[in-house]
Amino acid sequence: MEAKEIEAVLSAALNLAEVHVKQDGSHYTIIAVSDELSELSRVKRQQAIYAPLSDKIADGTMHAISIKTFSEKDWQRERQFHLPS
Repeated sequence: MEAKEIEAVLSAALNLAEVHVKQDGSHYTIIAVSDELSELSRVKRQQAIYAPLSDKIADGTMHAISIKTFSEKDWQRERQFHLPS
């Protein structure tokens, strides 16, 4: 599954201001920016991101996933350090 496809799936399923995905084989780094996510506990944030991708995780398409979430305000400050290349 390509990074752009994952971004589209997450954008369709969640109310995200921004989403960025970096892919290295079956390993993915996901950055999700949303004020709604920032109101959730860390575990609930992870679950929210995993849920729309669960079928791809279960079938092995996505093997390893690293997730970072930011509020829109925090992202403005942190984006220079975290934006996937």
